[in-house]
Formats: sequence, structure tokens, C-alpha cells
Amino acid sequence: MKKIISLFLAAAMLALLFTGCGKSKTPNKTETTANTIRFLNFKPEVAPVYERIAEAYKKETGKTLIVETAASGNYEQTLAAKMGTKEAPVLFQINGPKGYLNWKDYCADLKNTELYKHLKNKNLAVTSNGNVYGIPYVLEGYGIIYNKEITDKYFSLENKAVDFNSMDDVKSFEALKLLAEDMQKHAKELGIKGVFAATSLKTGEDWRWQTHLANIPVYYEFNKNNVDLTSDAVNKINFEYSDNFKNIFDLYINNSTVDKKILGSKIVDESMAEFALGECAMVQNGNWAWSQIKNISGNKVKAENIKYLPIYIGIDGEENQGLCLGTENFLAVNAKASEAEQKNAEDFMYWLFSSDTGKKFVVNDLGLITPFDTFGENEIPDDPLAKEVILWTNKENVTNIPWYFTVFPSQNFKNDFGAALLQYSQGSKSWDDVKKLFVEQWAEESK
Repeated sequence: MKKIISLFLAAAMLALLFTGCGKSKTPNKTETTANTIRFLNFKPEVAPVYERIAEAYKKETGKTLIVETAASGNYEQTLAAKMGTKEAPVLFQINGPKGYLNWKDYCADLKNTELYKHLKNKNLAVTSNGNVYGIPYVLEGYGIIYNKEITDKYFSLENKAVDFNSMDDVKSFEALKLLAEDMQKHAKELGIKGVFAATSLKTGEDWRWQTHLANIPVYYEFNKNNVDLTSDAVNKINFEYSDNFKNIFDLYINNSTVDKKILGSKIVDESMAEFALGECAMVQNGNWAWSQIKNISGNKVKAENIKYLPIYIGIDGEENQGLCLGTENFLAVNAKASEAEQKNAEDFMYWLFSSDTGKKFVVNDLGLITPFDTFGENEIPDDPLAKEVILWTNKENVTNIPWYFTVFPSQNFKNDFGAALLQYSQGSKSWDDVKKLFVEQWAEESK
């Protein structure tokens, strides 16, 4: 009898054990409910932040945010592996028009969402045929950073060759050229080695020119010809504004802290150090450069003197041109998910960028400058370049240039173009050769 009772008890305990295990797994199998949002995050460094965001969202709304994070450099592969499963993300990210082409069958139209309504510059979104498939959630900008203390010193010179009184009078390439060339003549009086920091053309350090500077003529050409960035029309370019690119590039390398023949040895950190130490008045870079500037030992430039000027290249109407503003980070909603799941994803996006709790995470923990009007003047990261980006974003009658380099055909194209720029600066390649390479390599790499 004791043996029989023992067997019954063992069987009962075993049944309870399996039942308990079954219950513990149930939430994972049924998490894709109307009250759940699956989000695939592509930045491992902010994964802990999203865990806290998920906790706060659950507390405030009762809804569950499941955040999965792809390993560094493996986002596209992870997304591809997940999309065909029951654990497919409802909320995911694309990196621009090229990313949209890869995932267009999974991208829902977001033009009627609350978050899109609050996007200040609708031109930043990924669109096709009047629909919106990617909403940018972080804003970055680049242009010509200048030290106001040095430019003000120049404007106070009695023997300056221009009649400008401040940088507010510089609204075209013509004006910038007059200013830079005369400042270069007065370099010793101004206590600088050159107007512009060294143009970094060492392999791997030339992205400011083969990508960021090249963005401007590409934008003007595609915009003029009404090119749909999600179409095959981007596979061909004529480099119509190559002479304009040459104008600003020549201005940089001919009015610099160093001889243009040694630019192949220069790196970005050196350029930023020259600016931080007051050895130059200007440098082309983005708002991310503030961390480089402030951390330079012996930094002389004061935060209140760090300002932005648009990169003028001699285009008609450029007096209304602003900074190059954009992002490679866009939120997308899975069109294959149920309507309820899509709505929950849209609600979460709006909560994150509009609620007091969400915005604190965005500014203080994620450290983002956002493109939405839900953020006030004081709800931005505390650095001078971020403040300048916001200032230019809010300027009236100013057209800020979007990031079209997201449609550049390949990294190989950019590398070859950068190498050609170095050869041009050293005098071993003509500008006609550079233009020819740009056009031919663009078409070849687009294949």
C-alpha cells in the first residue's frame, strides 16, 4: 500500500511539474496579442535603455513592449530571419530609401499616424507614391562649423577686403569665398594657421567629402530632375553640379592649415583638434563632433562661440539654404501584422516621442535630437552643435538639405571617389577625370 501511495504521489508531482512548465512558456507563445508590441532594435548599446522604457510603458499603459536587439552589424540578417516567424517584429527600422526597397512588402503606410503629423520636416520621411513608409526618429546635421570669436576678430580688422559685418552676411558661395580667401591673407593677425582645418583624405577618413560633401550636388541634381529615391532612377547620375563641388572643395584645400599635397596623411581627429585648439576658424563636420571638440586637451574654443554655416556651393537661390539635416534611422511598421498590432506599434511610437516619460528617455538616455514638434526648446541634448541644429531646423524660409547619400550605390563607390579626390588634390588627376570616375563608378556599382 505504501508503494502504491508513493507511486500516486510521484505521478501527481510530475503532472504538476509539467503543468507548471507549460504555464511558464505560455506567455512567449501568445505574446503577439492586441496588447503587445514586438520591436527589433538595431543598437546593442541602447538595449538596457529600452528595457527600462518597456517597464515604464507597461506601467503607464498596461501594454507589453517586447524588445529584441540584433547583434552589432547583423540587423538585416536578424530582421530577415525574424520576419517569417510568429515572432516577427511589428515595429522595426529601415535605413532609408535603400532599406525601404529591401522591405517594401512589409512596410505599412504611416501618413495618417499621429507621430508623422508631428514631423516638422515631412521631406525627411521615406516616401513613395504619396505614402509614408519610414518616419525618421533622430535628427543629425552637418555644415561648416565656425569659431565666432575668430570670425568676429576678422570683422573688426580695419584693412579687411569685404564689407561684411558678421557671419549673418555670408549667404552664398561667392560671399564665403571672398571671406575665406581674405581671412587666409590675415591668418597671422588672426592667430590661425589657416581658415579651414585640414581636409582629411587618408583612406577611411575621407567620408566628410566622398559622402557628406557629395550629398549636396547629388541632392540638387536629383531634386531638379524629380528623381524618386525608391526607384531605379537613382542608378544613374550625370554629376551636373560637379563644378560646384569642385568650387567648395578647392576653397577648403587652398585655404587650409596645411599644404594640400599632404592631405592623404590627415585624419578627422587631427582636423577637429586644429579647430578645438584655435588653429583654424572653420571645419566641415556634423553635430556629433562636439564630443571630439570638448575632449581635446588644451581646448580653447568656447561652447558659446561654436556656430554653424551652411555649405554653400554656388547654386541659384542658395541664400535660403540651410544645413544638411537627416538620418539613416527610420521607424517602420510591419504591414503583415494585424490592424490591432499595427495600431499598438503606432501608439507606442507616439508615446515615446510625445509623453513626458518617453521624452525624458529620448533626451537623457538615448541622447537624440528629434525631428518632432512635440519637443520644446529645452528638450535637447546639452551641447552647442545640437542647439545649432535645432536653431537651423526651426528657421523660417530656409530649406535644409536632406541626406541623399543613403542612396549612394556602395561603399566601394565612395572609396574610389575619395581616392580620386586625393589624387586631384595632389595634382595627379584632373577634375575631368574625377567627374568621369564619379559618373561611371556610380553606374557600375548600381548594377
